[in-house]
Amino acid sequence: MHNAFDLIQLFERCFYTEFHTRLEGGAEEPLYLPAGENSPARIIFTRDYFSSALHEVAHWCVAGEHRRTLHDYGYWYAPDGRSSEQQAEFERVEVKPQALEWIFSVACGIRFRVSADNLTSGLGASAGFKKAIADQARTYCVCLPERPARFVAALGDFYQQKNILDPAWYSADCLV
Repeated sequence: MHNAFDLIQLFERCFYTEFHTRLEGGAEEPLYLPAGENSPARIIFTRDYFSSALHEVAHWCVAGEHRRTLHDYGYWYAPDGRSSEQQAEFERVEVKPQALEWIFSVACGIRFRVSADNLTSGLGASAGFKKAIADQARTYCVCLPERPARFVAALGDFYQQKNILDPAWYSADCLV
């Protein structure tokens, strides 16, 4: 069984000492809060949702040092009900985090689902978005940055998954 508490512990072991950052659940909406003078940075995921935790860690892994000093990394976000132009911008900025979330999901032995995050508009994930995610995931298989590589190794060990960075796992045809 996949429990978000396990992800919290794995993240803590991988990153707390070096990055003074905690992963925690329980929120109605995900949120990133940078470190304060006497408090660690906080990656807060939705409720106890395992996939939400993976997605928020992926955002943290994509965010550079400066972005990690900003509330919600300083990213633009428009809520559900986006126009087609806003949806295109959403898809542009979500390629890397969703590609990492997919790799994290493989490392956990669970299915990844693309999130278009725009249910009320009826705009699902475009074919181009799915292709871009798959292309980025395969690129990461060859050249995965240090922070996500560290998390993938911890997840793979914990969930006993092998060959996580085999590009064959990451085809747009597999995405739902």
